[in-house]
Amino acid sequence: MKAVRIAIALAGIPLGVIAYRVQVHDLGSAPAHAVATVAAAWAFLIAGVVAWSRRPSNRLGPLMLMTGFALLLRQYRYSHDALAFTVFFLIGEVSYAMVAHVALAYPSGRVGDRAERAFVRAAYAATLAFPLAILLFYNAALPLRYLGRPPRDNLILVHADADLVDSLQKAFVVFTWGVLAALFIALVVRKLVRATPRARRTLAPLVIAALIAGLRAVWECIFTFVTPPPTAVLEELFWWQIAALTAFPIAILAWLLRARLARASVGDLVVELEETPPEGLRDALARALNDRTLEVAFWLRERQEFVDENGVPVTLPEDTTRRAVTLLEHDGDRYAALIHDPTLRDEPRLVEAAAAAARMALENARLQAEVRAQLARVSESRSRIVAAADEQRRRIERDLHDGAQQRLVALALELRNAQRRLGTEVDPEVERILVAAVDDLQLAVAELRELARGIYPRILTEDGLAAALESLAVRMPVPVKVTASEERLPPELEAAAYFLACEALTNAVKYANASSVEIRAARDNGSLVIEVVDDGVGGADPADGSGLTGLAERLEAHGGSLRVESGNGLGTRVVGELPCGS
Repeated sequence: MKAVRIAIALAGIPLGVIAYRVQVHDLGSAPAHAVATVAAAWAFLIAGVVAWSRRPSNRLGPLMLMTGFALLLRQYRYSHDALAFTVFFLIGEVSYAMVAHVALAYPSGRVGDRAERAFVRAAYAATLAFPLAILLFYNAALPLRYLGRPPRDNLILVHADADLVDSLQKAFVVFTWGVLAALFIALVVRKLVRATPRARRTLAPLVIAALIAGLRAVWECIFTFVTPPPTAVLEELFWWQIAALTAFPIAILAWLLRARLARASVGDLVVELEETPPEGLRDALARALNDRTLEVAFWLRERQEFVDENGVPVTLPEDTTRRAVTLLEHDGDRYAALIHDPTLRDEPRLVEAAAAAARMALENARLQAEVRAQLARVSESRSRIVAAADEQRRRIERDLHDGAQQRLVALALELRNAQRRLGTEVDPEVERILVAAVDDLQLAVAELRELARGIYPRILTEDGLAAALESLAVRMPVPVKVTASEERLPPELEAAAYFLACEALTNAVKYANASSVEIRAARDNGSLVIEVVDDGVGGADPADGSGLTGLAERLEAHGGSLRVESGNGLGTRVVGELPCGS
């Protein structure tokens, strides 16, 4: 297949030689002009065969080859041979429609946008229809632009009409090099504006294509509607448009070579990844692929879902003009996905090379992401357990308050009522028993109320953390100063902060022999910070199996932390932090 492509390209050599001879001998062009024109066409041929070889599935290479041949064959319209003149005058202008087609199909080889497809169809139709209409009314006695002398014979003449031929030529210039050229430039600008940052760098050759259209439009208008300017001006304009026409395929060729060099430099990625930690893997791949927007998602087999480097589930986007997805597999086993700029779809070998070079690093990063995901699930499970325990505490408190406690209070009232009914004639022993029973019931109610408050204080649910801490302080046998924000926070955070204060106060009174305690609770930098400070003997150690260990686990279940500062003889400071948002 490669030999076929080379043979096709080599066919351009004799065609170019003939095109040169036609321009010099039949048209009377300067040899330098003829050489430059042929060289521009050969540039398309060379770039086309390279593109076709590098990317056989991409239509851009064959399209550029055909454009190169069309530009060469266009020169045959200047031949004095009647058949050559008729055929190539008819199809010659199609070559410029093909240049526009190449520009709008670059780099994927397909014109995907509806407006761009409509433009390409209109360009082909105009460059075929107008020359056909002109030939129907042109004969050798009538002037045609650029044809020189002598006039050419036309094989499809129907009726000679000089005025109509002149009008058709002007209409052709207005529509093709006025309207269509302006539309083409607008489409190029729109394509550049809509493109992603990486795509804009890739689409740089389109700027040259727009320049070609603009220069050609100026050239056509000068020869059709304006008195020809001095030869020096025409000479400069000619070389400008030839230079742009030649630079366009060379720019595309440079893009192809850059992509090849990028694949060759992927070897450096292997060396870089040896010293790159897993968290730096994305940045290394982004540099290798020249895509700052690159994202990496890791496939977790057991969970059958993609996650990011932190283990957070990721939903892969659909392929669009803004984002594309490449799934990475090894031996049929999926391990990651790259979410990247759509222009990388046109460089599959680069993506494959980078993925192959980074496969082991991606596997290691995937394992770390899987561990993080498992830790996140454990943390979520702990949070659910703590929440369930708090809910159970609330349920028990409600049952005690609304059930046993109410029944005991009702029983005490009944006994009081019995005492009043018996009056003063009751047996003193019975009176003593009734009084003792009522006192015991009141004590039981007080103890039950205290027990319910310890399980889960109702005031915490109804009035919030600040009120619950004030209530707790009042019941302590030592002075307790409370400074707490009245702001309500999620119930689970208020509960964790409250029970931390309970445990710290209990330790201060029972073990630290404190004479005073201070509690502070407020939001600070997105966290609820609760601090309990006493003036006791100090020396507390959370690792000795005290209740602080369980509280630390409770705080960690909510993403928080516990810190204890307790030097001997320096009192104890217990600080808990719980993330609560901004």
